[in-house]
Amino acid sequence: MHLTQKLELFPDHSVTQILFKDVKNAAELRQSAVEGKINGALINPTMLVGPFQVLVAANKAVHLQKTGKMKTRSLYSEIIFNLSPNNNISEAFKRFGISDGDDSVMVVLVHNQDESQLLSDVTNKVNGRQVPVEDVSSLSDAAKIKKLYKVTPQEEVCGTLLDAVVCRMATKDVM
Repeated sequence: MHLTQKLELFPDHSVTQILFKDVKNAAELRQSAVEGKINGALINPTMLVGPFQVLVAANKAVHLQKTGKMKTRSLYSEIIFNLSPNNNISEAFKRFGISDGDDSVMVVLVHNQDESQLLSDVTNKVNGRQVPVEDVSSLSDAAKIKKLYKVTPQEEVCGTLLDAVVCRMATKDVM
């Protein structure tokens, strides 16, 4: 159900993604994340094209943490910020963080040990149904994603929406 991948450039770190639907306690989860009681990034899955998008954001966050160049206060807030196509931190949280009324959430964990304890800690806090991470595209709002990332119809002819999104994420610091 969850997806765990080792980071190629940081083999001592892994990223685990867990997707939940029918979440009843989004407000409580968001407040716990703000207070630092949840050791993970809580992402609104309607703004995600696929798990690879999250992996790119997490990889970049770990890299920035290792080099001391993070723009936010924590690794998990940096993951949310890295999903955004622009450099506005508060806008990134509005668009990609969860809101009190959300009924689905993607939880992202970065770890360097066995994830079983981390997984059980998070799954016990979420009042919702865990679904396969690969199903995230069924929750996506493609129209909102295209508008936010300014994806043109021509781009979709020569590549995928995921290609366009990851390209915007990767180049936001130099554009």
